[in-house]
Amino acid sequence: MNSPISLIQQIDALLPQTQCGLCGHRDGCLPYAKSIAEGEEANKCVPGGQPVADALAQLLQRAPLTAEPSVWPIQQDGRPQRMKALIREDECIGCTKCINACPVDAIIGSGKLMHSVLSDLCTGCELCIPPCPVDCIDLVEDAQPLPSEAQRMTEQNDLRQRYYAHIQREELRRLHRKGPVVRAEIGTELFAEFSQQTDAVPAIELVEKPVPINSTLDAKTTIELAKIRTQIKKLEKQLSVREDAPKRALLAELQQQLTALQGV
Repeated sequence: MNSPISLIQQIDALLPQTQCGLCGHRDGCLPYAKSIAEGEEANKCVPGGQPVADALAQLLQRAPLTAEPSVWPIQQDGRPQRMKALIREDECIGCTKCINACPVDAIIGSGKLMHSVLSDLCTGCELCIPPCPVDCIDLVEDAQPLPSEAQRMTEQNDLRQRYYAHIQREELRRLHRKGPVVRAEIGTELFAEFSQQTDAVPAIELVEKPVPINSTLDAKTTIELAKIRTQIKKLEKQLSVREDAPKRALLAELQQQLTALQGV
């Protein structure tokens, strides 16, 4: 294992893996760990608080710095209050935007159906709140006892693996254009390089172009075909009432897509 990667791993191991981006690194703890290794100040992890800032200073043999303040009160362990997201289920419209935004897949549900937060997995990162169009998500205090150091490390390792798996799925979704990528463009090169150093995390594979769809139609392809056929029927009905050049062009494009998918 080369030295720079080793240092990044050691730094990343001290970060809480909330993947919240409050440090200024939108893609979570690993990019911040890399930036710290390159010289950035190591006191910007808000959920880690002073204990993480001090641990990083000790690891890096730097002068201790005061941790960035949190809006939440400080717990007995010196870290900010642990928070959990809670969906007011009777107000949820099932838009799935919070599901896509969650970096550790702690929200379950389906389109137009009620969503729920798996509180044991929620990191309180708050990333699910801005996308919610009906503002039905609250942050509540975690009522569970503070974890021991061993429990904290187990939790962090699990969250790290869940986030890497989330990134891998979102990258494949982007490449295959199967759905929206809620987060900004993720620096997958960094995650790929990091994950190659250990078997403890899922591999992040970088693909230059979409992999051809198998000749036997899979479930996703079947769903895509159904969506296109529905759009075509809707447009044909509209055009039978009134001609519209942009809609006619869209219809032709959809018919081409339908032919292409049926021919694979």
